[in-house]
Amino acid sequence: MKKIKRVLSLLLALTIILIVSGCTAGTGAKGKKAIGIIQYAEHIALDQAREGFIDALKDNGYVDGENITLDIQNAQGDQSNLSTISDRFVSNNVDLVLAIATPAAQSIAGKTTEIPILATAITDFEVARLVDSNDSPGRNVTGTTDMNPIKEQIDLLVELVPHVKRVGIIYTSGEDNSIVQANIAKEVIEDLGLSHVEVTVTNSSEIQQALESIVNQCEAIYIPTDNILASAMPNVYGVTANTKTPVICGEIGMVRKGGLASLGINYYDLGYQTGIMAIDILKGEKKPADMPVQAPADYDYAINGTIAEEFGIAIPERLQEFVFEMEE
Repeated sequence: MKKIKRVLSLLLALTIILIVSGCTAGTGAKGKKAIGIIQYAEHIALDQAREGFIDALKDNGYVDGENITLDIQNAQGDQSNLSTISDRFVSNNVDLVLAIATPAAQSIAGKTTEIPILATAITDFEVARLVDSNDSPGRNVTGTTDMNPIKEQIDLLVELVPHVKRVGIIYTSGEDNSIVQANIAKEVIEDLGLSHVEVTVTNSSEIQQALESIVNQCEAIYIPTDNILASAMPNVYGVTANTKTPVICGEIGMVRKGGLASLGINYYDLGYQTGIMAIDILKGEKKPADMPVQAPADYDYAINGTIAEEFGIAIPERLQEFVFEMEE
């Protein structure tokens, strides 16, 4: 009888160990890989990057609910939410994290050096202090950059607004990616013999006043890929429509919501590219430290025909195929 009790006790202890192990390991139920997605804010570009990532996984046999478990979280532009989500992923010991936008990547990277992190919609991984170098990350973070063809974007601005003499630049002072792009844009503008005026914001509530302070001081405005501004493009349009001041944007989603034009990244494709990188990590074939940061393969033009007509801007023949009507 004692021998039977001893065996039962051993079996019970083994069961408890297995249960605890199952709760603490990153791999989800029935061997599913657990993937956490932390997105900084909700706007077209970041949403498309997320969908591209998920589709890349699906197209390569990694399907949510079948052999992976996705935990998708959006911080809604709030730093405290980023911290809470990051703590959750670390506590759950997920197998992989996708961080969308610089603040999201910085948040999760500050919480773990062990969990593999893929980031996308990051302008410069080095400047954001996420990697040792873009060519050799050396840490648990890598991914895809959304650095824009800024010179070509400013050239587009000059082509569409040939009378421009001064360019307004507006961006968020707290976003490293925006600062990098704004500095490059200023150099390009000066090289073209033009002048610029800039204004920064810290949150969306400051955008209207900031725009009103420069809209009459310039003939056109440049906005880089900036999460706060991207989320508030209808507000940008509300101000610039009054003075018919055209806005050249860092990415296409911003054009659809009130900008005039862009030569920008297809964020769905960028997310898809990041998903392909994730597959190598999930298979255990590569580690982020050894995977160079990847750049987008190409860029797309986008011209808001509604704004062009409203502002009286002529679209060159070579760009006509890229014209679309603004979404309601």
